[in-house]
Amino acid sequence: MCGLAGVVCAGGVGPDLPQRLNKMIATLHHRGPDSTGFYHGDRAGLAHARLSIIDLEGGAQPVHNRDGSVQVVFNGEIFNYIELRQELVAQGHRFYTHSDTEVIVQLYERYGDQFVHHLNGQFAIALWDENKGKLILCRDRVGIAPLYYSEANGKLIFGSEIKSLLPELGHKPTINLNALDQLMTFWAPLSPNTLFQGIYEIPPGYMATYDLNGFKLTRYWDWQFPTHRDYQGGSDSELAEQLHELLIDATRIRLRSDVPVGAYLSGGLDSSVLVALIHHHSNARLRTFSIGFDSKSHDESDYQRLMIDQVGAEHSAITCSEQDIAENFYNTIWHTEAPILRTAPVPMRLLSGLVRSQNYKVVLTGEGSDEVLGGYDIFKEAKIRQFWARKPDSSFRPALLKKLYPYLDISPGRAQQYLKSFFGSDLDQPDLPYFSHTPRWTTTAKCKDFFSASVKSALSANPIELLEQSLPRDITQWHAFNRAQYIEAKTLMAGYLLNSQGDRMLMSNSVEGRFPFLDHRVIEFANKLPPKFKMKALNEKYLLKKSMAKYLPDEIVARHKQPYRAPDIPAFFTEQTPPYVEELLSESAIRANDLFDAKRVSLLLKKIRLGRAIGYKDNMALVGILSTQVWHKQFLG
Repeated sequence: MCGLAGVVCAGGVGPDLPQRLNKMIATLHHRGPDSTGFYHGDRAGLAHARLSIIDLEGGAQPVHNRDGSVQVVFNGEIFNYIELRQELVAQGHRFYTHSDTEVIVQLYERYGDQFVHHLNGQFAIALWDENKGKLILCRDRVGIAPLYYSEANGKLIFGSEIKSLLPELGHKPTINLNALDQLMTFWAPLSPNTLFQGIYEIPPGYMATYDLNGFKLTRYWDWQFPTHRDYQGGSDSELAEQLHELLIDATRIRLRSDVPVGAYLSGGLDSSVLVALIHHHSNARLRTFSIGFDSKSHDESDYQRLMIDQVGAEHSAITCSEQDIAENFYNTIWHTEAPILRTAPVPMRLLSGLVRSQNYKVVLTGEGSDEVLGGYDIFKEAKIRQFWARKPDSSFRPALLKKLYPYLDISPGRAQQYLKSFFGSDLDQPDLPYFSHTPRWTTTAKCKDFFSASVKSALSANPIELLEQSLPRDITQWHAFNRAQYIEAKTLMAGYLLNSQGDRMLMSNSVEGRFPFLDHRVIEFANKLPPKFKMKALNEKYLLKKSMAKYLPDEIVARHKQPYRAPDIPAFFTEQTPPYVEELLSESAIRANDLFDAKRVSLLLKKIRLGRAIGYKDNMALVGILSTQVWHKQFLG
């Protein structure tokens, strides 16, 4: 992955363009520390910060066609570039580099705007066609590579991160309060919104064009699921074999690199599957990286060791303490460019730092498996709630909860009342397209109780209603399980997991992440599967386990899924608490920004300092408030 930025203005970009592009791309040095490249034209300027991975000597960008009329800067990887290059050569195309970027140029010359359909990869592309006076901005199908833009007064600016747009914005940035409201519901703003007023992202699976006719967004790909039970045929054994073959190839092409490639190993099923695939189906040297925690409840080191011993990997690990989280939280927000509701991105940033310190630039990770193959508890919760809606008096209800949450005591008391409230939400509306997610969103939205009166009065739209308006027209004809998958992939995964916790934490240390489970061929195959092959009863990722069990330790296949979590509130209230925490949570700082109710925040802090029990809602609220205050100081202060 790299960094890109640029400016397009039909009336001319101005003689000072080189200096302005330098300022923009300088903000992305962490994404591409190896070299920079520029294109300066009369109507357009492109800049690129390179992290060299493919064609180390000849892959500098921008890359152009023969007469220089088509210029491309590109962040990411085209994993099928070798096959595409062979096809293009057979059709008479000639190449002057060995990079995957030039494949984009040649595909565009042959297929025009349809070139994107040929790509298997993760990418943010900016292509300038001088002859047509047209800019194309294009983002990969699921949202791995970020890409932002802002349009005003006949000028379009764009870049890999929002901070690259700010030098060219022409005014002080302001907050988008509706986007903050959405973030406090879904963990991220609804695409294409960002926390910055007037700055937007290119949504996953979209292409934008900008020319004399203006700016136009077109969707070229989306998650599609069968209607009326028109599912993929075959036995579970046959389908497991097909999945296995797809994962082998998705992993194989993601090992293509001119620098060494490593893998994250969490101790869970997904990363263990990837490590096993690399070990059994390639000649690649196996190098793994993991993070552990001082807190035993967050640590998975024992399971990591099982896999390391089985495949004989050379392994490096780092331990993250509460103090590490507090000390690194502030700078983490500079990279997320948005508030966060849990501290989980911080350890991921420390982990990518470990990778870079070992002279690795590329890692494979298991991200996406839960969304694609049905691994999250939210899918189990939805199944149970659907059952409750149909059979409200069933004696199996407590047993189902105990199976889902074995660490909770299902007995009269606080836990039972909480779960009853959680699972009982909207039971009278099981056909809602977002039925699966209403309990979670209701819980997360409690953070908004802390909004100041001025923020509450300024909000103009209900986030859930906005989401509903953007859903596919035929979503109500999908199986309830598939509806839950779609919403999870389009909100939490694309907006938060691949962004704040993914790309931003990797690229903060100049490390590229690759995600075999998010190969579009794997997604399209999995989307056609009957839901029973993704989750059999309450056994998550059933088909993945069946396809890979023989390669994995039994303990990893059988273990109850443990979500990745990191310490939250305790990290910020120790003897070594960094000064910024007290400063930004002070009553005066809260009042000055006027985003949160100072009295309510003070009561929450008092509760924490008295050592009273802190629930999930208060925990999210504290992290959300602190990260918003940090974000405001860094970008708006």
